[in-house]
Parts: sequence; structure tokens; C-alpha cells
Amino acid sequence: MTTRGAVFVFVVLLCASLPAGVVGAGELSSASAADADTSDPAFAAEVTDSTSAMADEDDVMEQRTELTHRPDDSDVFGVETTFEPPEGVHGFEIGLEADAELESIDGFEEGGDGTYRWDETTAEPSIEYAMPADRTGDGHHHDHGSGDGYSFVDTGEWGLVQVPDVSYSLQVPESEGVGVEETVSVDGEGAAGSDVAFFGSLEEYERTVDGETITLAVPDAAEMAEEPGDVLDALETASGDLELGPRSDESLIVAAPTDADWGPRGVQYGDSDAWVRADAELEEASNVWLHEYVHVRQGYDTSATASDAEWLVEAQAEYYAASLALEQGLISFDDYAAFLERGEQSPYADETLAEPATWDESETDYVKGPLVYGEIDRQLRVATDGDRTLEDAFRQTNAQHEEIGQEAFPSALEEAGGEDVRALAEEYTQTAEAPDMWGSSAHADAFEQPGSNIETDLDASSIQVAGEEWEYWQNEEINGLETDGDGVLAVPEGETVTVPVDVENTDSQAGTAGVTLEVGTDLVDGEQRVLEGGETATESLSWEPSEPGVTDVRVGDERLTVFVRSSPSLSVADLSVEPSSVDAGESATAVATVEPTGDLPAAGTLSFRTADGIVDGAPVALAPGETATTEAELTFDEETRYEVAAGEQTATVTVGGTLAQLESMPGFGVVAGLLAISVALGIGLLGRRR
Repeated sequence: MTTRGAVFVFVVLLCASLPAGVVGAGELSSASAADADTSDPAFAAEVTDSTSAMADEDDVMEQRTELTHRPDDSDVFGVETTFEPPEGVHGFEIGLEADAELESIDGFEEGGDGTYRWDETTAEPSIEYAMPADRTGDGHHHDHGSGDGYSFVDTGEWGLVQVPDVSYSLQVPESEGVGVEETVSVDGEGAAGSDVAFFGSLEEYERTVDGETITLAVPDAAEMAEEPGDVLDALETASGDLELGPRSDESLIVAAPTDADWGPRGVQYGDSDAWVRADAELEEASNVWLHEYVHVRQGYDTSATASDAEWLVEAQAEYYAASLALEQGLISFDDYAAFLERGEQSPYADETLAEPATWDESETDYVKGPLVYGEIDRQLRVATDGDRTLEDAFRQTNAQHEEIGQEAFPSALEEAGGEDVRALAEEYTQTAEAPDMWGSSAHADAFEQPGSNIETDLDASSIQVAGEEWEYWQNEEINGLETDGDGVLAVPEGETVTVPVDVENTDSQAGTAGVTLEVGTDLVDGEQRVLEGGETATESLSWEPSEPGVTDVRVGDERLTVFVRSSPSLSVADLSVEPSSVDAGESATAVATVEPTGDLPAAGTLSFRTADGIVDGAPVALAPGETATTEAELTFDEETRYEVAAGEQTATVTVGGTLAQLESMPGFGVVAGLLAISVALGIGLLGRRR
């Protein structure tokens, strides 16, 4: 009995002298790409040269989709999607669109619910499947015109198809965000955007406007009514003039061959791609090229628009297409007026725009919609002496509301132009009343007024992250990084980024300063205020990035390239704890020296792990080749020896006076001291037995 007691004391003390176990990096969390039907194209990732630069980083999973034309079986086309999960991904599932036909899987296990789960051993798992090529009346696009023909089709000689979507659900440590970067390509001749692809021989023409690259793809099978350069001229001018929503990094517009039974004259699909019949002309009010481009720039999730505001989607596209054509001199005012005044005529004039379920004519939003929208725009300009336009009001609405509804729309109008403008909008949208088309004199009075000159300045050097000042780099400070923005930032995912914007009214008359923060193709924040002539102010706009990736952040004409990173982008080079011994209840400071894991700017919030839990350090950002320190204060309640871990590094801290004294004795480490105590206790117990 006594012997067992001596051994028991020895074991307990020895265990106490060993480093405490380190808990894991956090509970596994599921990050889903989609909470809805997998066929919704809104889940497709952006495809840009800048995003693909992050494909090899530890906090980004690469997704490569290759499309294959099958001319001998033109009802379908082939798709192979390959994934390259980084170390931080502990598991993931994918789902295909409902009409996908599985052909083979490598590194995936088929689930019973139509999903496919990674086997966690294959480095680059892939899935091959076939997709229907021909589409009619698909509900996930915006088209120009109507008809019973195709919206996408493959003739065997060529094909114009939708890029299929793959939904995914990632399992990653809670403290380690992982983004997904997608690239899309065509196997053989053709072109692919993020949402639309063409199979067949073609010529590509490009135009870049303030960071937006517009690619016009002209197939050999298409005979264009206009010169490609003239189409790009119109789109380039529209890109600079239209302020409805953010620009895309890249837009693909295909001039569709006309030897197919098309229903619409054009289709905009997904975030930034479209096709237009090759025989579409520029010198017409119903300009299909500009119509589809307006859809690209609408800046809000049109698929989530409330039913009472559905009319706005096509009304905007028709109105701004005609207005841009007028401003570019492609049409006369008489052409413009004749186009809009169709909304005065029955049966369209008798419909209520906010009640689409009651429409007898499916094109009411295309016909009455642009007339009503234009009259509201005109009255808003008149009411504010040219200070506010409907574009201004919509940009603010887009920045402040995830969904555009009939309530948000009138409220934005009232804020911009007063109660009378709101009342007018409600009369023309919530009843069957219709306005009369205005004349050229009234048009000049409203649309040719000089507005206030408001200048904005994005103060990049004062940007804050999580309430702290943040480092900002000039482009030339980052070796090997090619970007045409006005500077570079790296920010941690999940932390609030605050962007100060200086605004100044350089006119002598009062004017409204409206500033918005654009992130990629989203408007994420906006503020507006009235400034007297010569007055200045500073507005603070904010954004919380949700996953790693690289994007453009814009305010006005200024643009920053922002790398959103997570903790795997940081490598811990050294870890120490000071002081190395404390009493129970006292704090010690863990200090980690970190550096980027790759060749791109890094940022993240480093976690310090002990047996008692996880404590996060302050967020940090690093340029390639830089090092920095981040620290956390740790407090331990029990007397023992703790192991602290950050990244792949560990350090120890001794808690408790007895252990600390033993460690400081010459020739005594903790284990040796405890062994001595245990031996002494054992001898004492044996002595009692005698």
C-alpha cells in the first residue's frame, strides 16, 4: 500500500512537469459557397489576372474549370473541374447543377444527397461531367427582347454556352479563412469569361478603361453590322459615363452568330458577361450593346430584387442605353423621345409597374418602365437644380441595402429630392398612371444644368483595420507585383477596414457630396452630405472582407489593390514568452516574429494557443521580405508548466513559485527537481512503514 502511494506521487508530479497539451487551432467550421440552388450563377467566382496570382497561396483554394466542345454530340459540352486545396482545408464537399450528368470523379467520394466529398488524400481532386448546351427561357439572365428561341445554343460548328456553377462547402479551422479562386478556360479554340463561353474560331478585341478590361469576342461565323472598334468605343465611353454601379475587372461580350434561332437579341449572364447578336446596330435607341453593358454595371443583386421593384432591372437598362446613345451622338433627341414615349400607349400605359403579377403584357418593364424611370430622373434633377440624379440615388441605395425594394427606392428619392419627388415616383409606379414624354427644351433644362463640382480624395495613409492604423504601400514598393491601381494594401479577413475619404465642394454654390466604397463588383458602403461652396469634410466608409482573395477597392476615380489574407499567409519565425516564469494569476506576454509565407503581401490575426484556450494577437500586415512582431497577453490560473504555440513554433512558461524556484537552482531543471521531491517523499513514506 505504501509502495503504491510512493509511485502515485511520483507519477502525478512527473506528469505535472511535462508541457501541457496544446489545443487545436479551433473547431472546424463549414464555409459554404451557396445556401441556395446550385444552379444560381451568382456563386461563380470572379476571373481576373490579379485573382489568379493568389492561386498558389496557403489561404486560397484554386478551382480550375475547363470546357470542351463536343461537335459530334452538340446537345451537351464537357466540363472538367479540378481543385487544389491548401493545407488549411480539412475537408470539402461540392455540388453540381441539377442538370449535370456525372462522367467520372478522381479524389471524390459520391454522397447520397447528390454531393461529392473530397477523400482528403488526393492533392488535386477533379470531377468530369456533361452539361446541356441549349437553353431557352433560363431565369438566371437578363435579356433584350423576347421570343421562344434559344438564349444559349450549340450548333455543332460553334457553341455559345453558360459556364456551369459548382457549389462548395469547406471545412477549415475557425481561425483560418480560405478563399476560392476560379479560372475558366476552353480546351481548343474559343473564349471563356467567368459566366459565358464560346466554342469555335474567333478574334478577340480588348479595351481597358480605369481597371476594367472589356473583351469583345467576334467569332469567324459572325458577320457584324458594326466595326468591332466602334462597338468598343461606345462601351468605353459608357464605362466612363455610367455611374450606376461598380465596374467589373473583366467583361466578356460575344458577338453571337445570327444563324441560330435566337429568342432575345442579347443576354447578360452572371456578374459580368454577355452576348449580343452580331447584327445589332449602334445607331438606335434600343441599343442592345449598351443595354447589356448597363446590366453589367447595375451594382446590385438583380435576382434578389423584391417583386415590387423588378421593373427597375430592365427599365434601367433600356433608359440608360438610350440616354448613353443620345449623349454619344448615336441617335437624335427625336429618336430618343420616340423610343420613350411608347410607354404612353396602351396596353403598357395601363399597367402598374410595382405589380408585375397583374401585367397583361410581359414587356411592360421594357416599355413603360424606361419612360417612368426617365421622368423620375428628370424631376429629381429639376428639384435639386441638377445637384442630384437618379444614378446618385441608386448608388446610395445599392450601398445601403442588400435587396432593392419598392420601399427603399422611394425613400432614396425622398432623401435626394424631397417629398414631391417621392410622391411622383409612387404615383407612376404604384398606380396605372403614366407620364407624358417631355420635349427637347424641358430635357435641356433638366439634363444640361451644371452640377456642383465635388472632389474626393481617398486618404490611403489613414486607413484603419480593427481600429488601428494600417500600413499602405506604393506600387513600386512591392517588387514583382504588377498592378495599375493607386496603391496596395493587405488586410486580414474578418476585420473591419475603415477608409477615410476627404470631400470638398470646389464650387461657390452648395452641393451634395455622395461618396461610395466599391469592392470588386459590390457597393459596400456610402455616405452623403450637403456641403456649402468651398466647404470640406471627411467621411469614413467601412468594409469587412469575408474571405481571402485579391480585389480592387474604389472611391471615385481612385483605386487600391487589396489582398485579403488570413493567418496561413503568415509564417512564425520565432516565439518567446516574457517573463518565462510567473505566479498563478499573473500575466506573461507571448511575442511572435512573423514573415510572409509566399511572395505576395500577407496579413492576418495570429492565434496563440495553450491548454487553457486561444488568444489572438493584434492584426498584422507585411510586404514580401518584411518581418514584424505581434503579441498577446496570457494569464494562467494553475501552477504548472505551460506550452505556448503559434504557427509551428512553441515556447514554455512556468507558473507557480515552487516550480520557478526549482528551475532557477543550479543543476536543477524542473523534471530533476520533481524527481528529487518524489524520491524524498518516497523515502519518507518507507521510513514510516518501518
